[in-house]
Amino acid sequence: MAFTGINHLAMVTADMDRTVHFWRDLLGMRLVVGMGHPGYRHYFFEITPTDCIAFFEWPGVEPIAEKDHGAPVKGPAAFDHLSFGVDGVDELTRLKDLLETNGFWASELIDHGFIISLYSFDPNNIPIEFSWPVPDCDVHESPIMIDSRPTPAAREGSEPRPNRWKTPGPRTEEFDVYPGEAEAVRAAFSKKKP
Repeated sequence: MAFTGINHLAMVTADMDRTVHFWRDLLGMRLVVGMGHPGYRHYFFEITPTDCIAFFEWPGVEPIAEKDHGAPVKGPAAFDHLSFGVDGVDELTRLKDLLETNGFWASELIDHGFIISLYSFDPNNIPIEFSWPVPDCDVHESPIMIDSRPTPAAREGSEPRPNRWKTPGPRTEEFDVYPGEAEAVRAAFSKKKP
């Protein structure tokens, strides 16, 4: 596979204006796509030139209950928090000051050894983290395992083992690409071109 990053993370809000004010205006992530019609909105905020966080606005949805980052829960769960990379400790302290000045809780800076992190919540109670990778602990270059009792799969190492899975045969038929909001998005995009 040739992954290029996280194209977007899709979240949910009942208040798109408050969400826009937080992600665009407070954190500085450009609003790069806004789709919608009565009863439905889907807005995308740019994290990097290739990565976005997106929100659906669903009338009547309630914010999730506040849950501390990494705190265990019982019952169905599929999400804990999301972390955004930043350029340095100075950026983490600037974010802490910015969040607290505007009435949002922000943790102290936490040193995890390979990253230094700041934790907070958006207006929808989505737990967010901002992380700076420690330069002399590049886990992408040299993966580490410090779990005292790693799972059997983890003991096999960090490299993928694709031989565990079936390999699909050659594709024998064409596939269709169904239009979502394509026509409206491309029409709006073409109007912006000089």
